[in-house]
Amino acid sequence: MNNSSLGAFQSAFIDALYGHPESAKLLPLTQQTGFTVYRNTVFKGCVDALQANFPAVERLVGSDWFRAAAAVHATQTPPSDARLILYGEHFATFLEHFKPAQSLPYLADVARADRLWIEVHIAPEDSALDLAAMTKISPEDLGQQHLRPRLDVRWQWFSGQPIYSIWHCNRQALALPEPLVWVSEGLLLRRQGGQVLWQSLSEAECIFLDACAAGQSLEEAAHTVLTFDSTLDFTTLLGRVLAAEVLT
Repeated sequence: MNNSSLGAFQSAFIDALYGHPESAKLLPLTQQTGFTVYRNTVFKGCVDALQANFPAVERLVGSDWFRAAAAVHATQTPPSDARLILYGEHFATFLEHFKPAQSLPYLADVARADRLWIEVHIAPEDSALDLAAMTKISPEDLGQQHLRPRLDVRWQWFSGQPIYSIWHCNRQALALPEPLVWVSEGLLLRRQGGQVLWQSLSEAECIFLDACAAGQSLEEAAHTVLTFDSTLDFTTLLGRVLAAEVLT
């Protein structure tokens, strides 16, 4: 079998595995008991991976509901990478449009927070900013410095929903605060000593990190933040961000 025919067979096999109409040419194969067993094993692996990758979502909806939804997602969107820790990059979008999840408008964003945890967990190591060296930079030059978020840092602002509180409590198996105030919240995740750590983040802090990630200088990033909120104490904001050790 040459490479061309092998590739065609592999494509047809994957189509058959996921029940695509193009798989009719492999009908004798798909009718074998062994193929059904293999298909079930593959789908179980996908569902197990999603369950492991989205623990806060599962805790919110329960194992049975989660696995049923994950099975639908696995049928529609198979893994694109053999490393199943990466599986689920489209799961939040799937939940946004999944009819049984429409009564849980926060679920997709909780899935996004779970996904950010995965991204931080597998990100390359990156060193934090040397604060001692930074203090030696003259005030004139400091504003021209370009600070970028570390590679093992993620953040997101969730407008209109207390996603940090919901995600944090379910990730830690804690009870939600009573009452839960329904406000916008931000989430910051970073890796330190091999552990993924997280904390809440203000909208201004998210805007500042967005500006740094976009390549703005410190002076430009400060201007961006103060345009958003002219009453803000930027020095205090910068101190909080630097204390979190998320820049380099």
